[in-house]
Amino acid sequence: MLPPTDSVPVVPATRARLSLTARLTLLFAAGSCVALLALGTLISGLIDRHFEDLDREALQAKLMGVHHALARVDGTADLAHLPHLLSDAATGHHDLIVQITGPDGRVLLASRGGEFAGTQTPIGAPRDGAQLLEWSAQGRNYRGLVADMATAIPGATALRVAVAVDIAHHQVFMDARMRTLWLFVAGAALTTGLLGWFAASRGLAPLKTMRARAEAVTAHKLDQRLDTEAVPPELADLAATLNAMLARLEEAFQRLSHFSSDIAHELRTPVSNLMTQTQVSLSRPRDVADYRAILESNAEELERLARMIADMLFLAQADNAQANPSQRLAQHESVDLAAETRALFEFYEALVEDRGVRLELHGQAQVQGDRRMLRRALSNLLSNALRYTPAGGCVQVDLLHAGHQIEVRVDNPGPTIAPEHLPHLFERFYRADPARESASGEGTGLGLAITQAIVQAHGGQIAVTSTQGHTCFTITLSPT
Repeated sequence: MLPPTDSVPVVPATRARLSLTARLTLLFAAGSCVALLALGTLISGLIDRHFEDLDREALQAKLMGVHHALARVDGTADLAHLPHLLSDAATGHHDLIVQITGPDGRVLLASRGGEFAGTQTPIGAPRDGAQLLEWSAQGRNYRGLVADMATAIPGATALRVAVAVDIAHHQVFMDARMRTLWLFVAGAALTTGLLGWFAASRGLAPLKTMRARAEAVTAHKLDQRLDTEAVPPELADLAATLNAMLARLEEAFQRLSHFSSDIAHELRTPVSNLMTQTQVSLSRPRDVADYRAILESNAEELERLARMIADMLFLAQADNAQANPSQRLAQHESVDLAAETRALFEFYEALVEDRGVRLELHGQAQVQGDRRMLRRALSNLLSNALRYTPAGGCVQVDLLHAGHQIEVRVDNPGPTIAPEHLPHLFERFYRADPARESASGEGTGLGLAITQAIVQAHGGQIAVTSTQGHTCFTITLSPT
């Protein structure tokens, strides 16, 4: 049976994305087009304004000629001779048209070939009593001046005089200029687009080099670095950041490799002991006491394995908590560090008496955190201090307020740790004295690593100093 059609998953279509080079190219072209169009619009406005000023000056001159002609009309009979009187005013302007209307709106004189009909649009404010107008009639565009003028006839009302010219030649010029502008804009867009593509390709070449270097990075070639001197200043910070990231990855990978090797080494010894003892016990029949002794020995090795596995699990959980800060602490409460330290003193009382050492506590402090985890961190430091403190010595715990921070110092006398070992003490399975540690059979080499993980989970820091027969571990935490 075929499955129903609605059960077939629909794969969403991948939207095509423009490359950075294409985007920069389009940006160059669009920017040049906008700039050129804005410049062309500005120039067109300036040219049109210039034509208006030229036409106004020419029409103003012709209007003054009409005014002089009307000034010689001193009787109604002279109105019939207006065309002759105005012939001089139209000299030099073959396309000039004139229209004179009386107070009642009757046309007294109108030139041939002109049309004053249509919607007339005022341009600017009136000057010298004349208003500049534009209008269209019978498919042609006109620009003219209109003014009221008086004649020499006594008591006669002023006549309305309009002089205008056909501005078709202006329109032809502007249309030709616009065609040239569009052609120039298209050519400029193409040219700047090509230049933008070339500039973007050359400018992004360092990114391609960085990508090639990044592709060369593998688990076995983490030593690859980007040359910060060979890239532009804008990319230098990015290259430095990537180099720092690669350095952290290389360090983490090396720690992981060493950790894997250390795990194999640490597990090999107890497993080998278990196998050897088991094979020896099976080689021949033995009595109950022998089998019991062998089982007790095996139980010790199994307990050591269990502790090691539990510690490694705890460190794995701590690493996961650092990767997810919201999961850092299982509990968040006020912890009295002095009370927790005194409780640990009671726990180690038997060991302290057996080794002939003393424990001292100075100060009070409270922090916010997980009580169980903080007690484990303090216990690890105390256990480490008691392990190396000679008989008659004193392990001292100081709780100090340093500014806005709380410091927990665990100081013990004992062998001075060589400076070259101090930076590695918190590494997993690291031992400053492997022979002594193995011989004692105490610990798994994870105690200080666990302590550091707990402190970092609480947003704090841990450091160690060892000079003149004294070793001091200092934990810095935020107060309550």
